[in-house]
Amino acid sequence: MIDRLLPAPIATAEAFHDDPLSAMFPEERELVARAVPQRQKEFGTVRGCARDALAQLGIAPAPILPGPGRAPRWPAGVVGAMTHCNGYRAAAVARSTQMVTIGLDAEPNEPVADPGVVDLVTRPEERAQFPRLAAAHPEVCWDRLVFSAKESVYKAWYPLTGRWLDFEEASLTLDPATATFTARLLVPGPVVAGTQLTEFTGRWLIDKGLVVTAIAVPVE
Repeated sequence: MIDRLLPAPIATAEAFHDDPLSAMFPEERELVARAVPQRQKEFGTVRGCARDALAQLGIAPAPILPGPGRAPRWPAGVVGAMTHCNGYRAAAVARSTQMVTIGLDAEPNEPVADPGVVDLVTRPEERAQFPRLAAAHPEVCWDRLVFSAKESVYKAWYPLTGRWLDFEEASLTLDPATATFTARLLVPGPVVAGTQLTEFTGRWLIDKGLVVTAIAVPVE
């Protein structure tokens, strides 16, 4: 499924069921030793997906541990992202000579239950799009899609900046005709190859009860 959003040279892997805990390295298992079993399973499975994707790049299995900001520490010369939600785990990686950064997120395609949360994660101009979008495409939970897209934005942003990005610091425009979105940064963006990024563009898909969003910034 994810390979429909992130084609080569990005390597991807996904799982709809959890692998046994033995798939984890000892260092990984130690990090979630006190977590509930479900958290341990998803933590191990998504790292198994990451190792499967890394193997496609010819990289041997190794622990994937969190670094600053809880972002995964990838092997040298690799960029990537991981995501997990109920019933789905996925990872995407690429050589840093080909991709600057990757963002990836998956969520259940269900409305955000708490209106207060919707107000927290979306901006007024984003919420203004929802009635029109919902009338044309009622199968999509647009508030959840915006939440997922902003998670992908953050995962693409953080490795380039090492800084937090609040939900209100990016404004999304959604294009259902192409299943794409544009996230305009409302704070100074990272400088890549001498050029400051002012926005991220991404894609989404709705399938198997999920909304999956992804961003890939190629090396120019």
